[in-house]
Amino acid sequence: MAQRHLDPTAGPVPADALAGYLRGRATEFLRALRLHRETGAGAAEDSVEAARALRRASRRISASLHTFQPVLDPDWSEAMRPELAWVSGTLALEHAYGARLERLLLALHRLSGAATAFPPAQEEGGAVTAPGATDRVTRTAGGPAGRPPGATDGTPDAESTARRLAPDAATARPGGSGRATATVPATGTGRLPGTPLPTGRTTVTGTAGVTRAAPATGTTVDRGHLTVGAAKAGALLDRQLTLARTRAHSTALQALRSSRFHAIADKVAVLASEVPLSPAASAADLVPLAAAARERLVDAVAALPLLTAGSPYNAEALIHGLSPDPAPHPQDAPWHQVRLLLRLHRYAREVLHAGAGADPAAERLRAAGEALDRHRDASEAAAAAAQAARTPRIAPATAYALGVLHADQRHEVEAARYAFQRAWQKDVVGTS
Repeated sequence: MAQRHLDPTAGPVPADALAGYLRGRATEFLRALRLHRETGAGAAEDSVEAARALRRASRRISASLHTFQPVLDPDWSEAMRPELAWVSGTLALEHAYGARLERLLLALHRLSGAATAFPPAQEEGGAVTAPGATDRVTRTAGGPAGRPPGATDGTPDAESTARRLAPDAATARPGGSGRATATVPATGTGRLPGTPLPTGRTTVTGTAGVTRAAPATGTTVDRGHLTVGAAKAGALLDRQLTLARTRAHSTALQALRSSRFHAIADKVAVLASEVPLSPAASAADLVPLAAAARERLVDAVAALPLLTAGSPYNAEALIHGLSPDPAPHPQDAPWHQVRLLLRLHRYAREVLHAGAGADPAAERLRAAGEALDRHRDASEAAAAAAQAARTPRIAPATAYALGVLHADQRHEVEAARYAFQRAWQKDVVGTS
């Protein structure tokens, strides 16, 4: 039954289909390598696209060597598969760190209440006009806003980085009665409820010229305004992940210039013209091998707590939330394994359907794979937030913001599990 659904013709698929598939992926690898060498560091977008194409071709060749190993030369496939995995993993690190930083900073903006308290205001030349207000908020002279004396975040350039992360202050221009102006420093002036005003006096001048203390809420705030803890948490994450991304970029450049990579490229060039098949490949059928890949995936999914993941949120991710163990979350490993097995299954179907038209299950499998990709990204982002919270001598507000960020990403993990559970049920129904 599984074989019939893997092959639209319900017949055997010869090893020649695998040979043609591997030659095509090897050609893509060489084309991407040539593009990467031609662009170099001059065109960033072309270089990124070339690296992505290299990773994509490497993953598919390596997965095919794993799934269809019985019809290939065993010594060649065993030597080639880990090398291609090394290429794909090395090139993926830089992109992973950049995407993780962007994900965490966007989450910080969302969690810190970046939306204004009033309805959407009109923006004119950098000024935000908010109708319906009658007071004018200004900040007078003083020290750095919102920073308690002696509080640090573990890095000497945190304030400058926080200024860079927070958008420029938006000023509402007065237009007579019914309009207000709000000036917010770039570093952010948010305070935790119940804390005293920071250094520097905030006053509100009403229409009658009476000065009174500014209310804690209800004022018009810059759309990108961050609380002090969120701004410093963003600065800390930016420093750590940017450094990791820079190191990954240098590692990738060194790998592409190494003799190891040149040897891999030479083997891929030979693969583009000649695929080393085993002597038994002439009478082999690829459908049972692809079916075995699907069975391994089905068994791994059956071991997952899909009933627990059958609701949008569950508290399973919080069981080890306060554990001092810096290792990745123990529940994530089986889901990561399912993600790898699902990728092997998808690529095996690509081999079978390479010359037989579109795969009817491609969309369902892609949706399930995207859910597991989001699961992996959220899990790694939560681990990065937890690692940043272990930085010595950070301010309590910074640690609190990182804790909220970690919990938010664990919620995203649960949501991704729920999405995968729904996508997998559709795939099971579609192939039953």
